[in-house]
Amino acid sequence: MRMADFDRDLIRAALLEERARLLADVEETVQAPGQMTYGSQAAAASHVFEQQRDLALRDRATQHLELVDAALVRLDDGSFGACLRCGRPIAPARLDALPWAAHCIECQTAIDRDHR
Repeated sequence: MRMADFDRDLIRAALLEERARLLADVEETVQAPGQMTYGSQAAAASHVFEQQRDLALRDRATQHLELVDAALVRLDDGSFGACLRCGRPIAPARLDALPWAAHCIECQTAIDRDHR
C-alpha cells in the first residue's frame, strides 16, 4: 500500500490524539508510601500492590508511546503502511484499528510467537 492510499491528516490526528492520551497516563505520578504504622500490614500490602500496578501501567503506556512516536516518524518519512519486517503493505483494517502498527499481521504473529 502506498502512502497516497492513506489520509495523512486523519492518521496524524488519530496518532496525535493517542499520543496526548498516553502522555497524560505517563505523567501521572506514582505516590510514595506514607509513614507506616504498626498494625497496618494489610494496608501497606495494598499500597505496595497499587504502586506496582501503577508502575506497570506507566511502563506499558511508555512503550505504547514509543510505538506511536515511531508511527509519526514513518508517516513523515513516507514509509507508513509498510511492514518493517517484510516490507509488504499492512492491511488498511489493521491500520484503522492500530494506526501505530509497524508490522503486517503475519509478521506480528511470528514476532509474538518468538517472544513467548
